[in-house]
Amino acid sequence: METPKLVDIEQQTDGWVKKYVLKYEMPDGTMHDYHCATRRSVDEFRAGLERNARVSRAVMDGLQAPDEPFTPDAVCIVAKTPRDTLVMIREFRYPLNSWCVAFPAGLIDEGEDFATSAARELREETGYTFVPGSAVRALPQPGYSSTGLTDETVQVVFVEAEKTCAPAREGNELIEVFELPIADARKFLDDNELPIGTRAQLILELFALQV
Repeated sequence: METPKLVDIEQQTDGWVKKYVLKYEMPDGTMHDYHCATRRSVDEFRAGLERNARVSRAVMDGLQAPDEPFTPDAVCIVAKTPRDTLVMIREFRYPLNSWCVAFPAGLIDEGEDFATSAARELREETGYTFVPGSAVRALPQPGYSSTGLTDETVQVVFVEAEKTCAPAREGNELIEVFELPIADARKFLDDNELPIGTRAQLILELFALQV
C-alpha cells in the first residue's frame, strides 16, 4: 500500500502544548495539510515521526521492525488492593470543565523509567504505594492517546498497592480518590454519569468480564 510522504512541518503555536501543520504529499501527487498537537519541540517531533515511518514501513513490508525504543510520555496506573478493589480517582479536568473518572496517571519525568514514574505518580496523586515484593506488569507497548490529534503515548501499568501516606499533589490538581470493588465494575460502568476516558472504560470492562 502506498504511503503519504511527509514533506514539511510548520509550527503554528508554541507553549506547553504546541500546534503543528504536517504537510504531506499524497500517493496521487496532491498535497495535504494535517493539523495536530504535541508537547515536543519541532526537532523532537520530527525525529519521532521519522522513527514511526521507519518502523511502520518495515512492518507493512513484512520485515523485522527496527529496534528503536522510546520512552512513553505518561503512565496510567491500574492499582489493585488486597481487598480486590481498584484505586480510582475523580479529577477536575480543565479542558472539559468537569470532574472526570480515571485511573491515576501522569507524565514521565526526564530520566525516569515507567515503573519509577508509576510509583511516584500513584503516591503523589493518591497516597497509595506499591505492595513490597509485588510484581509491576506493563502492557507490551505504550498506547497512543488520540492518533487523530496528538503523538502522546501512555504506558499502562498493573500493580498491587495499599494506602500508606498522604497525597502530595500540585496546587492545581483537584483529585478525589476512591476504591472501586472489582465486583461492582459492571454496575459502576452502567451507572456512571461523569466523563470517563476510553482507556478507563476498556480496563473496567475487562475487569467486569472476569467477575
